[in-house]
Amino acid sequence: MDMSDEMPARAEEVASFLKGLANSHRLLVLCALAEGERSVSELIEATGIAPTSMSQHLGKLKDEGIVDFRREHRTLFYFIAHPAAHELMGVLYQHFCKNK
Repeated sequence: MDMSDEMPARAEEVASFLKGLANSHRLLVLCALAEGERSVSELIEATGIAPTSMSQHLGKLKDEGIVDFRREHRTLFYFIAHPAAHELMGVLYQHFCKNK
């Protein structure tokens, strides 16, 4: 495999993307979202993460482009938006998220 000039920049991009995932609370959120979109209150109930902490983690995931939301009246429903995150969470869900 020939290392192109783009590889170092791509490696930095991937490392940044993985840093967005590399947090136990954010992984809990993503495990819940791997099952489908959820409201903030559903995410809090599913993960046990405090509301203020949940807001910070969802903000980080949104800033990284990993999740997005849709608004239905006053309720926000979050979902995994990044295709690579969706694929990774499919694998992680099978190995770590689902009840065995």
